[in-house]
Amino acid sequence: MKIHIVLDNIRSAFNVGSIFRSADGAGSVEKIYLCGITADIDNPKLEKTALGALETVESEHYDSTKEAIEELQQREIPIYSVELTEDAKDFQQINYPEKIAIVLGHEKHGVDEGILKLSDEKIYVPMRGFKKSLNVANCASIVLYEITREN
Repeated sequence: MKIHIVLDNIRSAFNVGSIFRSADGAGSVEKIYLCGITADIDNPKLEKTALGALETVESEHYDSTKEAIEELQQREIPIYSVELTEDAKDFQQINYPEKIAIVLGHEKHGVDEGILKLSDEKIYVPMRGFKKSLNVANCASIVLYEITREN
């Protein structure tokens, strides 16, 4: 299993750091793509929640999410965006490919509409309470562990 994580304009450096830590914990993450306004690894706030994972998980900053997506598409890596859309599928009902890119979006606005159009699949985490979404870092953890559950 080879997982690529694309962070589409995540505004909180603490969320980004937490995603690094979850990526390290779940294993199988090849690279984190830090796109647009997403904090780069030189931001001191990342280490507060990453707790060393900045050194164990490869990353690279991209000016735009589209640039990262195009690179992944050239490598024939399927793009799965985590977003609640009409055509999104329950993340627990998916047979995930061996190579995959997971796109996580802005805390308030979600994954950009243009990026959703470039995605091969849209998946969502079902909510059983009153709220319609989870914190992006918590969502990343749940999805990563589901993808790697069988490995």
